[in-house]
Amino acid sequence: MNVAVCIGEETEHYCSNCGATNLQFVKIPVVPWKDSCSARQEQSRVLLLKVIAIDEQLRVIYEDNVHFDKDLPEFKTQGGVYIHSDRLTVTSPVLMWVKALDMILEKMKSSGFNFSQIRALSGAGQQHGSVYWKKGSIQILKDASSELPLHQSLKGCFSVSNSPIWMDSSTASQCRALEKAMGGAQPLATVTGSRAYERFTGNQIAKIYSQNPEVYKQTERISLVSSFAASLFLGTYAPIDYSDGSGMNLLQIWEKAWSKSCLDACAPGLEERLGCPVPSHSVLGPISPYYSQRYGFSPDCKIVAFTGDNPASLAGMRLQEGDIAISLGTSDTLFLWIQEPTPALEGHILCNPVDSQTYMALLCFKNGSLMRERIRDECASGSWDEFSKALSSTAAGNSGNLGFYFDVMEITPEAVGIHRFNRDNQKVSSFPKEVEIRALIEGQFMAKRIHAEKLGYKVLPKTRILATGGASHNKKILQVLSDVFNAPVFTIDTANSACLGSAYRAIHGLVAERNVSLADVVKLAPEPRLAVTPTPGAEELYRPLLKRYAELEQKVIYNPASSCLVK
Repeated sequence: MNVAVCIGEETEHYCSNCGATNLQFVKIPVVPWKDSCSARQEQSRVLLLKVIAIDEQLRVIYEDNVHFDKDLPEFKTQGGVYIHSDRLTVTSPVLMWVKALDMILEKMKSSGFNFSQIRALSGAGQQHGSVYWKKGSIQILKDASSELPLHQSLKGCFSVSNSPIWMDSSTASQCRALEKAMGGAQPLATVTGSRAYERFTGNQIAKIYSQNPEVYKQTERISLVSSFAASLFLGTYAPIDYSDGSGMNLLQIWEKAWSKSCLDACAPGLEERLGCPVPSHSVLGPISPYYSQRYGFSPDCKIVAFTGDNPASLAGMRLQEGDIAISLGTSDTLFLWIQEPTPALEGHILCNPVDSQTYMALLCFKNGSLMRERIRDECASGSWDEFSKALSSTAAGNSGNLGFYFDVMEITPEAVGIHRFNRDNQKVSSFPKEVEIRALIEGQFMAKRIHAEKLGYKVLPKTRILATGGASHNKKILQVLSDVFNAPVFTIDTANSACLGSAYRAIHGLVAERNVSLADVVKLAPEPRLAVTPTPGAEELYRPLLKRYAELEQKVIYNPASSCLVK
């Protein structure tokens, strides 16, 4: 039996500013968008280091985890992190991650797991977080004694002992400086896929260089959390992959090389500290002898490039060209597979982790299920059944009535408040209850299509919408989603999507050089379940409504200069 293993840090977090809710592994960062969130706005837990092993039939044959707070209490983290006194700086202890890896491998060994069967190994790390290797550390990593747990050998290897992670929002000045150096936010987004974000790695590096130049001088290598984890298995510094590297404000996403202008704006000598980025499917080499000697891994076990948690989730959800995944949770998150992206000030363009010739995009909408639940409570007596009946009682298109529903400051677009417009584009103070319900659902989905298309997404004849999250269980809501996008909606189970995605990627890495696609590799995985198909005539109905909605959106965008809404 051949086994592929994914090792990763599972994070369960909700960023109240960016709105992403995810489970993932070997990560340390994920997604607060430029809506940079302060720690007190976060409800986030970097909980676990997780392992999953799958066989050639893609069946999970082993899984386990290490809980940072509970299993490693000596590090005194809360939710796996330290929130500093300024409430902006958020870090995690590097050695905690290494010790967690030691612990989970020892648990596997004690259970009798046969490491010699593992053909390939990959993983995912929370995006944006960074690890700083002290000069001379590469030799210590290469020469680590298999008689000792790895964390004991590496305890003196890090010039920064507590790594900045995705929750950090302390780099506002560095973001401004980077955008200024690149000629503005849009030019930076055009090059790197995103405007400057406080959690993004380039800005974190710039802060360390400006505040602690001696620490930076002592650093010989800077890893992302993903490439750091890969380095531990490789026994040498692992390169950063294209996809996770796209979340740094440093990588030219078109050329797939570091932007000299961005590097120079952040810190001197940065290119040699980062190394050359590689395709996300790259086989980096065989596993370090340390693991063969200590745990019994085959010397032929291959390490496939680790990536970020969001890219790994795209692999785990098995998106294909033209697909869109929508997580309908506390906030709503879109994963898009895009051929020809157009980076904007909202959202993120990343290199695709399973097809280096294409791209993926991420969009977050903060007003998700909580907004839907409030309208349900007010207009449907708190009943989803009544909500669904009201949705069915109104015609698609809502007789031209449109609404924008933002209880909290939205990030896509930047707007707040409830705004209702009748068929003549006149602002009105209220709608009948059933009209309110349809205006909410149609408005949320029209916004998603409009902003996806701004990033270059195109609905194709083969497009599938893969829906997950609480609202994906409501067929009436999914029918509106299907009609607005004019595409069939499928439901999927995304439990462990980042971890499973990395196990899939481990297998894919072994055959990717032979032009075998990930879709071919995962044919045996459970298929998504068809939920609904578009109503005939939906595209013709919604096309003019989408245009109207986009135009009206400009009227409700928040104007911070005047601290009021544009009328």
